[in-house]
Amino acid sequence: MLQAPQRTALSGPALIRLLARLADVDVPESRQSLSDRLSQWLGWTDAIALSSALNGAPPAVPAGARAFGRAEEDECARVRVSLTKSVAGDSVLVASKRRGFAHPQAHPYGNPHAHMPSQPAPADAAPDYAVFRQRYQALQQSMETAVGTLRVRLRSLLAAKTPALARLAVLDAVMERALGERERNLLGSVPGLLAGHFERLRAAEQAALAAAVASDDVAAVTPGAWLDVFRKDMQSVLLAELDVRFQPVEGLLAALRTS
Repeated sequence: MLQAPQRTALSGPALIRLLARLADVDVPESRQSLSDRLSQWLGWTDAIALSSALNGAPPAVPAGARAFGRAEEDECARVRVSLTKSVAGDSVLVASKRRGFAHPQAHPYGNPHAHMPSQPAPADAAPDYAVFRQRYQALQQSMETAVGTLRVRLRSLLAAKTPALARLAVLDAVMERALGERERNLLGSVPGLLAGHFERLRAAEQAALAAAVASDDVAAVTPGAWLDVFRKDMQSVLLAELDVRFQPVEGLLAALRTS
């Protein structure tokens, strides 16, 4: 008996695995090493800056700089919680209460054997995807700004520790400049991938509604449920993206904790 081919399980970040599932595509594992991919992403000016950061003399450590402490840990945690709450509580992404199908009703003229045809009760009008695209992009911008501010703050603390950590701070700044545009382009493509998921969910429910009406099994489908499924999926993608964006912050924090 023929069996449908199974997709290869991805081992990358949760964001990649989630997008592959929602887009219904099979994403093969990359066979390139990280160094090979970086060589393709970095321009020659970026390569020079990176080489200087790795091989040049470490920056001098300023005297009397503020030490790393609990306040910085708490601030990073506060920012992450705030961004998470922004996604979870966003008015565009919060699921709405919807009414289901209307049950058959008695004929208005009193014939007990005649029933009105089963029809769906009015549900909230489905918004255009542009509303979700704009909200996703706004939340992305909030993440980028907040994470960028944290990285600058943590780099300044690293630079005040030891020459080795000061070099790490310079290296992080170089990598942020070199990969920032590529990161924005890649993450900026996510709303486009979600647009396809939005349309597939809507089309699937429309087909299910038509089949339910044709079979007079109107209780089997809740009109508008697809939109709440999409909202939940979009929240999951945003939170997975937040995890990816926070990785450099977590790395800088780990370096500070061990110093």
